[in-house]
Amino acid sequence: MRALRLILGWMLVMIMVGCGAASGSPAPAVTSPAPTTASSSPASATPTPSSPTTASSPTRSPSPAPDPLSCGDLVDAMSPREQVGQLMMVGVNSGGLGAAEGRTLARTRAGSVILLGNSTLGAGPTRRVVRDVRAATRRPEGVKTMLAVDQEGGQVQRLKGEGFDTIPSAQSQAEQSGAKLTANAARWGRQLAAVGIDANLAPVADVVPADLGPGNAPIGLLRRGYGSSPRTVAAKTTAFVTGMDRSGIATAVKHFPGLGRVRGNTDFVRRVVDDQTTRRDPGLAGFAATIDAGVDMVMVASAYYTKIDADHRAAFSTAVIGSMLRRELKFDRVVISDDLAAAAMVDLAPGTRALRFVRAGGDLLIVGDPSQADAMADTLQQAARDDPGVARRVAESATRVVSLKADRGLADCAR
Repeated sequence: MRALRLILGWMLVMIMVGCGAASGSPAPAVTSPAPTTASSSPASATPTPSSPTTASSPTRSPSPAPDPLSCGDLVDAMSPREQVGQLMMVGVNSGGLGAAEGRTLARTRAGSVILLGNSTLGAGPTRRVVRDVRAATRRPEGVKTMLAVDQEGGQVQRLKGEGFDTIPSAQSQAEQSGAKLTANAARWGRQLAAVGIDANLAPVADVVPADLGPGNAPIGLLRRGYGSSPRTVAAKTTAFVTGMDRSGIATAVKHFPGLGRVRGNTDFVRRVVDDQTTRRDPGLAGFAATIDAGVDMVMVASAYYTKIDADHRAAFSTAVIGSMLRRELKFDRVVISDDLAAAAMVDLAPGTRALRFVRAGGDLLIVGDPSQADAMADTLQQAARDDPGVARRVAESATRVVSLKADRGLADCAR
């Protein structure tokens, strides 16, 4: 009987294995591998490579687009000279690029250029000047040159002639409603964009007291201000910035923390002093308002402010740039200097001016005299090589400048 039970059990196992093969079910893991001829069995559910199949292939999801390169990563990929170049805004003649100017732009790797001097050539010739400037600059991969101009209106309108409106002074602009000024600024911005200009170093937010008026050489005498009321100045500067922005033009509000109470003009006078403006002065209203409106840059003055930092010009003061602008007004975009080649700076070597501005927290240097640009770029590059702190500051400022460019379609990166 025991032998019979063994035989019957063996036969039952064989029947079960046979049924499993016929049904196409996989054999239990403990059984022997299926014969190699099983795949050719008519009962097999697995098609041969040449057999058509009616089963639909799974739909592949499209690969996600790669995250855009950050502006910080783009700057990290630059050479030291290219990083320093992004901090340089070198001046050239608005009437035409000279050979020496072109060589300076190339050597310094200047990332920005400002057209200086009054031109009445009109839009067509100005467009050719802009083209020549772009061709002369040596740009890092993924970053374009930013072209800027002072196009405030009145006596400070660099580009005139056919294709450019005659822009009234800020003092006259103040008589327009906010909506009208915004619309006009948008039209003036379109005229700049049409010739390849990317940034307008305007508006002026300096508040000139009514009893000083034309006695204030940099603003009042030239009718560059929007009035003696901080509230009015805030409203008009914001309208101007908004209009320019609608045309894709970056703006720089100036001259922080205000030149409205001084008498001398820093373009022509070595030492200009404001002994009244305080850290929380009502006259700062225009700067605060335009920062809230998204202004791209704040230009820092070259004057001394004895109630803020008696020992340093504003452009070299951490109290002005770090404490007031960055922390108190929460401005995290580009801090641009006034002209570091102007008369107010002549007591210092060009390289010293550049280094002090960057150490204080400044980002973009205006160098109105291109013959001084090489010394400034060389000094910054050497200081960054010798001092890791300066190297970090250069990279930080270059990232801010490149981020501004990205906002304006001039760099292939994301903030």
